[in-house]
Amino acid sequence: MNSSATELLRYPIGKYEWNTEPSKSALELAISTLNDFPAKLNELVSGLPKTTLLNRYRPDGWTIAQVIHHLADSHMHSYIRFKYAVLEDTPAIKDYDEVKWAELPDASNDQIDYSLNLITALHYRWVVFLKELKGTDLKRTYFHTGNNKHYPLDVALMIYAWHCEHHLAHIKNALSKGY
Repeated sequence: MNSSATELLRYPIGKYEWNTEPSKSALELAISTLNDFPAKLNELVSGLPKTTLLNRYRPDGWTIAQVIHHLADSHMHSYIRFKYAVLEDTPAIKDYDEVKWAELPDASNDQIDYSLNLITALHYRWVVFLKELKGTDLKRTYFHTGNNKHYPLDVALMIYAWHCEHHLAHIKNALSKGY
């Protein structure tokens, strides 16, 4: 497989394009994306046989089940980062090695119900939290120690809306092609 085909499998909706000044409507759409994501994910994977949950979205990529577990892990981290940023002045947040997390027993098996339930509950709370933030709250930042970069919450919100769509596309690829 050539590098452009691999890149398309890795980033099926394209890489996130950093936007430091998202519009109010873009932020509202991002919150709506987070709100709708659990239902879209559940609809996409409900009733899949275990053999299908082991399909990969690209050669050497994660299985569908691992993507779902990753979403729970990643979105939990993000939700907590948002809360720290609202409650503290530019907190330094801990990075995590998502590849190693995906290899842990709770994230590398084909049991997805508990991660789907977690994503549903987490996104509900996250959206409730986000809808109550004021415009100035979304300009608060956290410092990502692993990336050595400041993340304003409005930008992080856009990243995680993209992240939802990015991994839905991975799962769709795994369902249609399967590696």
